[in-house]
Amino acid sequence: MQEDGNVATRTTVTGYLLDRLASLGVRHLFGVPGDYNLQLLDEVVAHPDIAWVGTANELGAAYAADGYARMRGIGALLTTSGVGELSALNGVAGSYAELLPVVHITGSPKSTFERAGAAVHHTAADGDYERFARAQESVSCALATLTPDNAAAEIDRVLLAALRHRRPVYLRIPADVATAPIDAAVSELPLDSVELPVDEEALQGFLRHAQIVLERAQTAVVLADHLVDRYGAQHELDLLLAESNLPYADLAMAKGLVDESDPRFAGTYFGAFSRPATKQAVETADVLIQAGVRFTDTTSGFFSQDLDSTRVIDLQPGSAKVGSALYAGVPLKAALAGLAKLFVDLPPFEAREFESESAAASPTELPLTQDQLWSHLTTYLRGDHFVVADQGTAFFGMSAQPLPAGAGFIGQPLWGSIGYALPALLGAQLADDRRRGILLTGDGAAQMTVQELGSMVRYGVSPIVVLINNQGYTIERAINGPRAAYNDIAPWNWQAVAAAMTDDQALLLTARTADELDEALARADAAPDRLVFLEVHTDLDDIPPLLARIAAAAGGRDATAA
Repeated sequence: MQEDGNVATRTTVTGYLLDRLASLGVRHLFGVPGDYNLQLLDEVVAHPDIAWVGTANELGAAYAADGYARMRGIGALLTTSGVGELSALNGVAGSYAELLPVVHITGSPKSTFERAGAAVHHTAADGDYERFARAQESVSCALATLTPDNAAAEIDRVLLAALRHRRPVYLRIPADVATAPIDAAVSELPLDSVELPVDEEALQGFLRHAQIVLERAQTAVVLADHLVDRYGAQHELDLLLAESNLPYADLAMAKGLVDESDPRFAGTYFGAFSRPATKQAVETADVLIQAGVRFTDTTSGFFSQDLDSTRVIDLQPGSAKVGSALYAGVPLKAALAGLAKLFVDLPPFEAREFESESAAASPTELPLTQDQLWSHLTTYLRGDHFVVADQGTAFFGMSAQPLPAGAGFIGQPLWGSIGYALPALLGAQLADDRRRGILLTGDGAAQMTVQELGSMVRYGVSPIVVLINNQGYTIERAINGPRAAYNDIAPWNWQAVAAAMTDDQALLLTARTADELDEALARADAAPDRLVFLEVHTDLDDIPPLLARIAAAAGGRDATAA
């Protein structure tokens, strides 16, 4: 059988979707079963290339798909209509905010019910079957309700939109459509179409302008951010850093993109709250090359960056600027690659090296402090680790620490949904089995999603879960209400909780001093094939200095006094 010159094959709507997802690198589908997606699920579990990962709830599935997308470039989840898809909505919104292509698939009531406007369960009994799709519009860049006639074309359109815009997409599949047979052309997705086009004339104009500016400069620094990762420009950034030999810094959302163990690494930039050497390097450079930088409140010290725009070469996903001169049609990848070639012929800049700051030594047999926690964890980290840090004490404590070469880092400082990190670790660990994940989360955040510990054991992943027990919402205490009742949480016996969630299959550890922390990490290292749950105790009022200063700014207080 021929269609438009392509060989067509007989498959089902679900089979076609799963084949397309597999071709994009999706190997795991996260979600929760419901009666409207069960026929779809039968095809998932029978698919040779995609494994089903059942999570404790739909929010956990969305967070896991987000973590998976950060490692694989795309993730997917499956929910049931109404109750399931709305439970996942917050997690999908985080993927939308932080530019991650996540495919949200929802099984809905049969199309015969829909045509009749039947008052079936999981609806508002008013015949409106598109109600929940409309709820998804604000956090999706493309949506479709599939039929046997439109399925192949709409699946391709929606998946390409996810990759092009780096945003979530939504597919609603009525229960009787999921297994409907279709004839679909066997051809590869036109992935070239998702890349931003290059205006060669604008690119050459940009490079000529940049060369003039760089030739006049005595110092230049590269500042990297997360858009480099989101728009697939990691290789080009690496080329620029190698060819230029320039010093460089990153923003907290970009940790893991550059080698923070290199002497040229100036540190992580937090605006006015940066360490002095980092602040001076970034803010006083004759030329600052901003690679994929998007300043947000929590990563810029509440917009406290002090940068002279006339000295900035700003590289954005689809355009580049030299000072105030805008060059449209110059994508990030092309701009970075072009600058890397420029530096081959430019006179070398003076080499600069930076020393990592180390915390002052403190007694290791006394109660564990925040400073000790982050310092000892940093010493423990290796290149075959990746860190997932929940927003709050964990993120701000760890993001100020340098990572070893090869180590990864996942945080969610823009959307900032606490509880995100634990399910995200599940997804990230399934996506990357070469490195061992290390979760850093607070007790308040963990109370929201700790049930996914069971999913980790169920699916055979063995990360190290570090839970910081400091009796409540510490980041909120730092912003407002240090002793306010609303910042307290119910006290849990975390060792018992972890044992129950993992069916006693995890290695349970606890640490109250730095010595005990080091001993626990050594035991965790000796159990690479076992989930490790490590509860560390710090004081209720002990806050990382960076978080204290940023929280003061968030609360409208004098951050310099914090």
